[in-house]
Amino acid sequence: MSLPPGAPPDALELPPFSLDVEALDLGPGVKTVGLELVETENREPVRGKKAAEIWSAVFPALAGEEFYVVDFFSHIDRVQEFCKARKIEFREAGGRCVVLPQPRAGQLFQLFERFEGETFGIRAGAAAETPDARLEGDLSKRGVDAYQLAYERYVFCAICEPDDGWVTLLSATLWASEVIRRARPAVLPFDIYIARPQ
Repeated sequence: MSLPPGAPPDALELPPFSLDVEALDLGPGVKTVGLELVETENREPVRGKKAAEIWSAVFPALAGEEFYVVDFFSHIDRVQEFCKARKIEFREAGGRCVVLPQPRAGQLFQLFERFEGETFGIRAGAAAETPDARLEGDLSKRGVDAYQLAYERYVFCAICEPDDGWVTLLSATLWASEVIRRARPAVLPFDIYIARPQ
Protein backbone atom coordinates (compact mmCIF):
# COMPACT_ATOMS: atom_id res chain seq x y z
CA MET A 1 0.00 0.00 0.00
CA SER A 2 1.40 3.40 -0.92
CA LEU A 3 1.12 6.28 1.51
CA PRO A 4 -1.08 9.24 0.61
CA PRO A 5 0.72 12.52 -0.13
CA GLY A 6 1.93 14.11 3.09
CA ALA A 7 1.52 10.96 5.20
CA PRO A 8 4.21 10.33 7.82
CA PRO A 9 6.59 7.60 6.60
CA ASP A 10 5.93 5.47 9.68
CA ALA A 11 2.15 5.41 9.11
CA LEU A 12 1.03 1.80 9.38
CA GLU A 13 -2.74 1.66 9.52
CA LEU A 14 -4.10 4.17 7.07
CA PRO A 15 -7.75 5.23 6.97
CA PRO A 16 -9.65 3.91 3.95
CA PHE A 17 -10.34 7.41 2.60
CA SER A 18 -8.28 10.52 2.02
CA LEU A 19 -9.37 14.11 1.55
CA ASP A 20 -6.66 16.06 -0.25
CA VAL A 21 -6.93 19.82 0.18
CA GLU A 22 -4.66 22.12 -1.78
CA ALA A 23 -4.47 25.62 -3.22
CA LEU A 24 -5.02 25.69 -6.98
CA ASP A 25 -3.72 28.11 -9.58
CA LEU A 26 -6.57 29.16 -11.86
CA GLY A 27 -4.87 32.34 -12.97
CA PRO A 28 -4.00 35.72 -11.51
CA GLY A 29 -6.42 37.06 -8.92
CA VAL A 30 -8.49 33.88 -8.61
CA LYS A 31 -8.25 32.29 -5.15
CA THR A 32 -9.12 28.63 -5.29
CA VAL A 33 -8.83 25.50 -3.14
CA GLY A 34 -9.29 21.99 -4.52
CA LEU A 35 -10.75 19.16 -2.44
CA GLU A 36 -10.35 15.60 -3.69
CA LEU A 37 -12.01 12.66 -1.94
CA VAL A 38 -10.27 9.40 -2.84
CA GLU A 39 -9.75 5.87 -1.62
CA THR A 40 -6.41 5.94 0.17
CA GLU A 41 -4.96 2.78 -1.33
CA ASN A 42 -5.82 3.07 -5.02
CA ARG A 43 -6.44 6.85 -5.28
CA GLU A 44 -9.80 6.24 -7.03
CA PRO A 45 -12.62 8.74 -6.34
CA VAL A 46 -14.96 7.81 -3.50
CA ARG A 47 -18.46 7.41 -4.94
CA GLY A 48 -21.93 6.34 -3.91
CA LYS A 49 -23.48 6.43 -0.48
CA LYS A 50 -20.22 6.88 1.42
CA ALA A 51 -19.18 9.86 -0.70
CA ALA A 52 -22.63 11.43 -0.26
CA GLU A 53 -22.36 10.99 3.52
CA ILE A 54 -18.94 12.63 3.60
CA TRP A 55 -19.67 15.57 1.29
CA SER A 56 -22.99 16.28 3.05
CA ALA A 57 -21.06 16.56 6.33
CA VAL A 58 -18.22 18.65 4.87
CA PHE A 59 -20.27 21.47 3.34
CA PRO A 60 -22.23 22.58 6.43
CA ALA A 61 -18.90 22.54 8.28
CA LEU A 62 -17.29 24.73 5.61
CA ALA A 63 -20.24 27.13 5.72
CA GLY A 64 -20.15 27.30 9.52
CA GLU A 65 -22.79 29.76 10.70
CA GLU A 66 -23.24 31.18 7.19
CA PHE A 67 -26.36 30.59 5.12
CA TYR A 68 -25.81 28.42 2.05
CA VAL A 69 -27.69 27.44 -1.10
CA VAL A 70 -27.28 24.68 -3.67
CA ASP A 71 -27.42 25.67 -7.35
CA PHE A 72 -28.42 23.36 -10.19
CA PHE A 73 -28.13 24.62 -13.76
CA SER A 74 -28.58 21.46 -15.83
CA HIS A 75 -31.26 18.75 -15.92
CA ILE A 76 -33.36 21.09 -13.82
CA ASP A 77 -36.62 19.26 -14.57
CA ARG A 78 -35.24 16.15 -12.85
CA VAL A 79 -34.01 18.26 -9.94
CA GLN A 80 -37.43 19.86 -9.51
CA GLU A 81 -39.23 16.52 -9.62
CA PHE A 82 -36.79 15.05 -7.10
CA CYS A 83 -37.23 17.99 -4.73
CA LYS A 84 -41.03 17.95 -4.99
CA ALA A 85 -41.13 14.22 -4.23
CA ARG A 86 -38.97 14.69 -1.13
CA LYS A 87 -40.40 18.03 -0.01
CA ILE A 88 -37.06 19.80 -0.46
CA GLU A 89 -37.61 23.54 -0.80
CA PHE A 90 -36.43 25.13 -4.05
CA ARG A 91 -37.02 28.15 -6.25
CA GLU A 92 -36.62 28.68 -9.96
CA ALA A 93 -34.15 31.40 -10.88
CA GLY A 94 -32.51 32.99 -13.88
CA GLY A 95 -34.35 30.98 -16.50
CA ARG A 96 -32.40 27.70 -16.25
CA CYS A 97 -31.31 27.59 -12.62
CA VAL A 98 -32.83 25.94 -9.55
CA VAL A 99 -31.76 27.19 -6.13
CA LEU A 100 -32.21 25.11 -2.96
CA PRO A 101 -31.94 27.25 0.19
CA GLN A 102 -30.01 25.57 3.01
CA PRO A 103 -31.03 21.92 2.63
CA ARG A 104 -30.86 20.00 5.89
CA ALA A 105 -28.04 17.44 6.25
CA GLY A 106 -30.27 14.50 5.29
CA GLN A 107 -31.51 16.38 2.24
CA LEU A 108 -27.98 17.35 1.25
CA PHE A 109 -27.04 13.69 1.46
CA GLN A 110 -29.92 12.76 -0.86
CA LEU A 111 -28.84 15.44 -3.36
CA PHE A 112 -25.22 14.28 -3.42
CA GLU A 113 -26.31 10.67 -3.80
CA ARG A 114 -28.96 11.21 -6.50
CA PHE A 115 -27.05 13.78 -8.56
CA GLU A 116 -23.59 12.28 -8.19
CA GLY A 117 -23.10 12.31 -11.98
CA GLU A 118 -23.99 16.01 -12.29
CA THR A 119 -21.99 19.19 -11.80
CA PHE A 120 -23.68 21.62 -9.43
CA GLY A 121 -22.74 24.46 -7.12
CA ILE A 122 -22.95 25.54 -3.50
CA ARG A 123 -22.71 29.16 -2.31
CA ALA A 124 -22.30 30.28 1.30
CA GLY A 125 -22.42 33.67 2.96
CA ALA A 126 -24.79 36.50 3.82
CA ALA A 127 -25.26 37.19 0.10
CA ALA A 128 -26.85 33.73 -0.28
CA GLU A 129 -29.80 34.71 1.93
CA THR A 130 -31.43 36.73 -0.86
CA PRO A 131 -31.78 35.99 -4.57
CA ASP A 132 -28.75 37.00 -6.64
CA ALA A 133 -30.44 37.68 -9.99
CA ARG A 134 -27.21 38.61 -11.76
CA LEU A 135 -25.36 35.44 -10.75
CA GLU A 136 -28.36 33.14 -11.16
CA GLY A 137 -29.00 34.49 -14.66
CA ASP A 138 -25.33 33.97 -15.46
CA LEU A 139 -25.44 30.39 -14.08
CA SER A 140 -28.37 29.71 -16.42
CA LYS A 141 -26.28 30.80 -19.41
CA ARG A 142 -22.68 29.92 -18.51
CA GLY A 143 -22.89 27.25 -15.82
CA VAL A 144 -20.07 27.08 -13.28
CA ASP A 145 -17.99 29.73 -15.06
CA ALA A 146 -20.40 32.29 -13.60
CA TYR A 147 -18.93 31.78 -10.12
CA GLN A 148 -15.57 33.24 -11.12
CA LEU A 149 -17.07 36.73 -11.38
CA ALA A 150 -19.19 36.43 -8.23
CA TYR A 151 -17.31 34.43 -5.61
CA GLU A 152 -15.84 37.43 -3.80
CA ARG A 153 -19.37 38.40 -2.68
CA TYR A 154 -19.61 35.07 -0.81
CA VAL A 155 -17.62 33.17 1.79
CA PHE A 156 -17.24 30.60 -0.98
CA CYS A 157 -18.70 29.36 -4.23
CA ALA A 158 -18.09 25.65 -4.75
CA ILE A 159 -18.17 23.67 -7.97
CA CYS A 160 -19.12 20.10 -7.06
CA GLU A 161 -18.24 17.16 -9.31
CA PRO A 162 -19.02 14.21 -7.01
CA ASP A 163 -18.49 11.50 -9.63
CA ASP A 164 -14.86 12.63 -9.93
CA GLY A 165 -14.49 13.00 -6.17
CA TRP A 166 -13.67 16.64 -6.75
CA VAL A 167 -14.76 20.05 -5.44
CA THR A 168 -13.32 23.39 -6.55
CA LEU A 169 -13.80 26.03 -3.87
CA LEU A 170 -13.54 29.65 -4.98
CA SER A 171 -13.04 31.87 -1.95
CA ALA A 172 -11.30 35.10 -1.08
CA THR A 173 -11.26 34.19 2.63
CA LEU A 174 -10.85 30.41 2.98
CA TRP A 175 -7.31 29.20 2.43
CA ALA A 176 -6.42 25.50 2.31
CA SER A 177 -5.42 25.52 6.00
CA GLU A 178 -8.78 27.03 7.03
CA VAL A 179 -10.67 24.54 4.86
CA ILE A 180 -8.86 21.72 6.66
CA ARG A 181 -9.55 23.27 10.08
CA ARG A 182 -13.27 23.51 9.34
CA ALA A 183 -13.60 20.12 7.66
CA ARG A 184 -11.61 18.03 10.14
CA PRO A 185 -14.29 17.71 12.88
CA ALA A 186 -16.95 16.90 10.27
CA VAL A 187 -15.01 14.00 8.78
CA LEU A 188 -13.84 12.43 12.05
CA PRO A 189 -16.69 9.88 12.08
CA PHE A 190 -15.64 8.64 8.62
CA ASP A 191 -12.04 7.70 9.39
CA ILE A 192 -10.51 9.98 6.74
CA TYR A 193 -6.93 11.07 6.32
CA ILE A 194 -6.76 14.80 5.50
CA ALA A 195 -3.70 15.72 3.49
CA ARG A 196 -2.16 18.77 1.89
CA PRO A 197 -0.30 17.44 -1.14
CA GLN A 198 3.14 18.92 -1.64
